[in-house]
Amino acid sequence: MPLKPARPLRTSPYRPVFAHATLRRLLPGFAVSSLGDGMAVVGVSWLAIELAPAAERGLWVAFAAAAYTLPGAVGAVLLGRFLRHRSPARLVACDALLRATALGAIPVCHALGTLGIELYVVLLAVSSVLHAWGQAGVYTLLAGLLPERDHLAGNAVLSGVGSLSTVLGPPLAGALVLWGGAVTVIAVDAATFLVLAATFLFGVPDDGAPTPGESGSRTAGFTVIRRTPALLGLLGLSSAFFCLFGPVYVALPLHVSEGLGGPAGLLAAFYTAFGIGAVLGSVLAGYLSRRPMWPTTTGIVVAFGVFLLPAGLGAPTAVAVAGFAAAGLLWPPYAALSTALFQRSAPRHLLPQTLAASSAVRVLSVPLGTALGGPLVAGLGARETLLVSAASITVLGLAAAGAARAARRRRS
Repeated sequence: MPLKPARPLRTSPYRPVFAHATLRRLLPGFAVSSLGDGMAVVGVSWLAIELAPAAERGLWVAFAAAAYTLPGAVGAVLLGRFLRHRSPARLVACDALLRATALGAIPVCHALGTLGIELYVVLLAVSSVLHAWGQAGVYTLLAGLLPERDHLAGNAVLSGVGSLSTVLGPPLAGALVLWGGAVTVIAVDAATFLVLAATFLFGVPDDGAPTPGESGSRTAGFTVIRRTPALLGLLGLSSAFFCLFGPVYVALPLHVSEGLGGPAGLLAAFYTAFGIGAVLGSVLAGYLSRRPMWPTTTGIVVAFGVFLLPAGLGAPTAVAVAGFAAAGLLWPPYAALSTALFQRSAPRHLLPQTLAASSAVRVLSVPLGTALGGPLVAGLGARETLLVSAASITVLGLAAAGAARAARRRRS
């Protein structure tokens, strides 16, 4: 008697994603590139340490980290005129090719003996100029390939791949640094973007990508957000959420090293716990499609802040680490839900511009919060800054939930 497939497999929200022929071709390339980005978290900073003068290392490490992300916000605003008519797959490929070229120039210049810290930061900045458009292309293509009911599961798969890369990438990068230096990590990262570019150039059939249609002005994405209250509120919530989380990146290392007197391994335990929680959260996210999306999104923000409270309250270290793992569990569902809300609310022909505009605003939020973390730690202390961050996120989620409930009452 043949065995019947297990019911969870038949009813899994992820089955349509992995069964889609085009997505099956694209996901391996996306996974390779995500792993490269996970390795770059270590490689970018470590190469800056190797290149910068000893007295200025902290400053140049901050510049390098910012250069790898922030110019994407500028590109989202200034390059819309040139990119808004391109298909989503071509947007991803353009971003990946620029990344591969600019990052690939770094090991070449290093081999030629011409790589200084200034040139290194410039090349990092060039590599990230199109990144908001590349991300917008990925999620626009996903929205066009899958029916609306499967958008959340598709977003969750992409979030899961990214979360897994944050767990696997750093140790792989550490091994490469020992073997060939930090520049080797950058070279591998560049190669992974070549894989991504080839995947989206040749893996999407001509009739498999949604056509961009009439795409409006270069600021059309911002106009859509401004005229759609749900999207404007969601972008405000996301920006504030990420900004309030930013001080954690400053306060946590200092709390571990000075407040707890712990080694670097303890700091790694916090981040690893968060990453493992995020991987599990990516699996959970696809099962939230039947939940009301806006209340679930604001509830996640509230719970995220609550789970960070133990570290700020000076709870036992094991409890604080467990809290970070629980917070990590909520990170991918928030990303998947918020992206799905954009995919459902923005006009299809303006979705790339709308997602790029959203990315441009959000990418500034964490660095802004991180910059605020320095004065907060200096004025309050590391543990107290963690407490302020956690409490503020909780209050933000409660305020957003209250505002959404009041808006629903006014409409009814």
